[in-house]
Amino acid sequence: MSALAEDRLRHETLKDEIARIYGTPAVVIDLDKVEANIARLQAVCDAKGVANRPHIKTHKSPELARLQIEAGARGITCQKLGEAEVMADGGVDDILISYNILGEQKLGRLGHLQRRVRMIVAADNPVTIAGLPQAAEIAGRDLEVVVECDTGRQRAGVETPGEAVELAKLIAGSKGLRFAGFLMYPPEDGWARTQVFLDTANAGLREAGLEASIVSTGGSPNIPHIGELKGATEHRAGTSIFNDRMQVAAGVASLEDCALTVYATVVSRAGPERGILDSGSKTLTSDSGGLDGHGHILEYPAARIAKFAEEHGFLDLSASNDRPGVGEIVRVVPNHVCVVVNMVDRLVTVRGDRLIGDLPVAARGKLV
Repeated sequence: MSALAEDRLRHETLKDEIARIYGTPAVVIDLDKVEANIARLQAVCDAKGVANRPHIKTHKSPELARLQIEAGARGITCQKLGEAEVMADGGVDDILISYNILGEQKLGRLGHLQRRVRMIVAADNPVTIAGLPQAAEIAGRDLEVVVECDTGRQRAGVETPGEAVELAKLIAGSKGLRFAGFLMYPPEDGWARTQVFLDTANAGLREAGLEASIVSTGGSPNIPHIGELKGATEHRAGTSIFNDRMQVAAGVASLEDCALTVYATVVSRAGPERGILDSGSKTLTSDSGGLDGHGHILEYPAARIAKFAEEHGFLDLSASNDRPGVGEIVRVVPNHVCVVVNMVDRLVTVRGDRLIGDLPVAARGKLV
């Protein structure tokens, strides 16, 4: 019996149990793999002398954040204020928000959060910085601010070291704010450019009598580069706790490292070379990550999820000699796991082929 056949047989009972209790589609995480992925990232950071500040945008769970901290993480990263509030309520007390925070309502919430836990926020423009003293005043203590820098990804962040230094001086001169350092998300092929950027910015800081105590790099695809940037103090990786098809394609994970799968049922086989899964764009999402197809089916690796309707996953079985029947449950490794998690209220938890229970996605939908 092939390894693929053995794996399918071992999971058949689990599939039936999950379908009976939770129904499909079900978003399932293997806690053994989750814990192994947490340990793997922490080991890399420890070996390179860089602190681990994982990004919780992937799992959105205070319980999993605490597992990461217990394994050695310095704190966590959030993308949105609402996520940070959920994490603080869950007992996390060291939080970086890697996003510009604007508007009186959000600044008020940030101030109340800063009263309770250590908060660090990112800014890449004077407008954002001008509002942050309001949060510090509400908190009654200084707020740490890092300058977000773009070293080639062309997302958010200032584009030149000179701009970074000017914002650092603006932060340092603002009442209630403390310049803490730099936040970066280098392109996978841009670490040399990032080093030049950082060295130039640090030279400007020295002339201004300032110092970057935090130099935060990011990205699961950048895990192989941890430690390459001289002066980096911490790394922010999110997807690596679960991994997905994008990480496999990037060469930083294997299918065995993928802790999250979507259990889906084949509900139609209207043609010999096509079929329908009960998982469409509302489950697997339309974020392809630039890959061909919309997920990898573990039981039928030659099959393609070619396109979506909201509740239909269209199977192209033309390249698959072995084809599923109606009623069969399959496991799909999503292209981009972060957006899949945000579609559901709970994650079903297993260990290997044993059902454990479920875990609330507590920070789901916290877009504000």
